[in-house]
Amino acid sequence: MRSAQLLRSSSVLLRSGQRFSSNTPGNKTCLYDLHKKNGGKLVPFAGFEMPIQYSDLSVSDSTIHTRKHVSVFDVSHMLQTRIIGKDREAFVESLTTADIEGMKPNSGVLSVFTNEKGGIKDDLIVSKTDEDYLYMVTNAGCIDKDLPYLKENAAAWRKNGKDVEIVTLDGRGLVAVQGPEMVQLIQPETDIDLSKLYFMQSAITRCGYTGEDGVEISLDADKAELLVSHILESKNANAKLAGLGARDALRLEAGLCLYGNDINETTTPVEAAIAFVVAKRRRQTLGFPGAEKIVEQLEKKSWPKRRVGFVAQPGRAPRVHLPILDPIDKASVGFITSGCPSPTLKQNIAVGYVDKADSKLGKVLLVDFGKSTVAVTVSKMPFVATNYYTPPKKN
Repeated sequence: MRSAQLLRSSSVLLRSGQRFSSNTPGNKTCLYDLHKKNGGKLVPFAGFEMPIQYSDLSVSDSTIHTRKHVSVFDVSHMLQTRIIGKDREAFVESLTTADIEGMKPNSGVLSVFTNEKGGIKDDLIVSKTDEDYLYMVTNAGCIDKDLPYLKENAAAWRKNGKDVEIVTLDGRGLVAVQGPEMVQLIQPETDIDLSKLYFMQSAITRCGYTGEDGVEISLDADKAELLVSHILESKNANAKLAGLGARDALRLEAGLCLYGNDINETTTPVEAAIAFVVAKRRRQTLGFPGAEKIVEQLEKKSWPKRRVGFVAQPGRAPRVHLPILDPIDKASVGFITSGCPSPTLKQNIAVGYVDKADSKLGKVLLVDFGKSTVAVTVSKMPFVATNYYTPPKKN
């Protein structure tokens, strides 16, 4: 069966470029055999055996290839769920910062689960379909807490007479196609007019956790390898497989957060510099865990720490957990949460948390490697301009 037929199947969802039931180490996605066949170097990640890179390209070259052409990522390890029932919208709003009520059909939004202190339990994308369900994708590394959290809260709602149910899409494939040649690669395979499918819109959603234009394709496991093989053989674009290494470099260049590194249950969306995930209406209605603290931070512009970007002087690239020091008195003012050499910029970049007083653009600080330090400058994010496909601006 041609992938064109696959992408026209009612069982296929097009979603954002961004992450099945058990998080037991050694799980395999439905594309495991394809990774092995194509020279994928497999490593344990979030309980799954996932490709970090492939034999034909280095991580750096794969990152550049995605920016110039198009790459295919296996993100089938991420948790896909449907939330059904007539109270589904209010239910999701009770757990997240999203304005589900205000979303148009067939659109999606980046949001977060929060805890009672305003911390981030996980980041997610939720899409509002024109059918009778919401579609949600959450991180593989958080499956063991996200899925019980959803199910336990849904059970409590049902006990109170509400109509809501969580349906896990176990074993389905999820394929991210990312890069400027995505449209010429995917358009021949679908009836959806991609020229009218904007960022966070669609038959589900269009975006990319690489900073590039892209989609994710959710489909039955037995069709996933057939689809990816067909994409790789296509003459419409220069498509290659890409792994976790390139994915991490791409998302860091785009200034995007990695859960567990850059955001966690001790950081609020405001402190993480992603306050945009707190929808405008929800800042008024509240009703999600930790809402009062988050809104207070927004209104008073008061927070103890802030996630910022850094460009480092030549030398070693800053890495997670390294302390950030004041250059004068060498006092600790923060810590690095992600860092790498940027293949696109040919510079070392990083993100981390610093005291509010040290978060201004242009501030020069030091990263402490133990026996040496490297100067870093607080810089704007994204480090590399994003290329999301958005609607033309109205005059």
